Amino acid sequence: MGWQGRRVPSPGTWRHRARSVVSQLAAAGTVLVLFIYLSLASDAFITANNLINIGVQSAVVAIIAIGMTIVIITAGIDLSVGSVAALSGVLGALLVVNYGVAIPLAIIGGTAIGAVAGMVNGLLVTQAGMAPFIATLGMLSVARGLVYIVTGSVAVSGTPPEFKVLGQGRLGALPIPVLTLVLVAVLGHLILTRTKLGRYAYAIGSNVEAARLSGVPVKRYLAIVYIISGTMAGLAGMIAASRVNSGQPNFGIGLELDVIAATVIGGASLFGGEGTVVGTLLGALLIALIRNGSVLLDINTFYQQIIIGIIIWIAVFWDQYRRRRAAAR
Repeated sequence: MGWQGRRVPSPGTWRHRARSVVSQLAAAGTVLVLFIYLSLASDAFITANNLINIGVQSAVVAIIAIGMTIVIITAGIDLSVGSVAALSGVLGALLVVNYGVAIPLAIIGGTAIGAVAGMVNGLLVTQAGMAPFIATLGMLSVARGLVYIVTGSVAVSGTPPEFKVLGQGRLGALPIPVLTLVLVAVLGHLILTRTKLGRYAYAIGSNVEAARLSGVPVKRYLAIVYIISGTMAGLAGMIAASRVNSGQPNFGIGLELDVIAATVIGGASLFGGEGTVVGTLLGALLIALIRNGSVLLDINTFYQQIIIGIIIWIAVFWDQYRRRRAAAR
């Protein structure tokens, strides 16, 4: 009996699970230490408004990072998420302002723009044979150029007050962006742990050739993964536009750094085959705490970038160290 048609082995071995738990505990411990430090360093930190603000701020990064996590699990990368989020936000706002489209339909339309961009990325990777880095780097440039062309580098203003609901509204005491993040996180967790897509994503990232020989339609599922990433970027872009009640052409510049940092801090391996939604949420929360704490403590914005870059170095170094030890055993 050949490889074709055999069941793909689950990548969730006890070694993988143990490494994921260790990474999540490390991220959770760092979040806890930083939370305690900021509580002591600033009286403004533990206030209801500030904690809600942290949740809302982390929602955009975390939503995109969940899509990025699935991509990275397949040993891919999506560098276009910031530009795609900006394109979705400005086009969604334009649908409302220039064409009178109902706000719910405009939100769906903006999110769909992200899905289309993700589909193009997926086709470039699977059909044109481009490396994910090159394909999505090109989309980063194309999407950002389209943003400036359609807006003339001017913010899209004139959206009605109802446009703010997705980004500023609340359902009871909980902000809608946080509720949206919870829904996306639950769906992302279910996809990775309970569906064929999740099992195949881990298999592709662990060993793409073995997955192919086992009967996995690799190209199809890779395309789906990039569509999911683009969709999450589109949704996050609409939330961001709703928060400021306008489409901002400069939104999302450098956002991919925070997104990749959140996934790597949370235990996703840039070599593929590892990553969880829970870990990504912890990583996104850590990024939000760093950003928020820097503002409260009046730390220069540029130092934030240095701190996040160093954290990425540490996380990747730790991942490489774990892999070398595992290979030695």
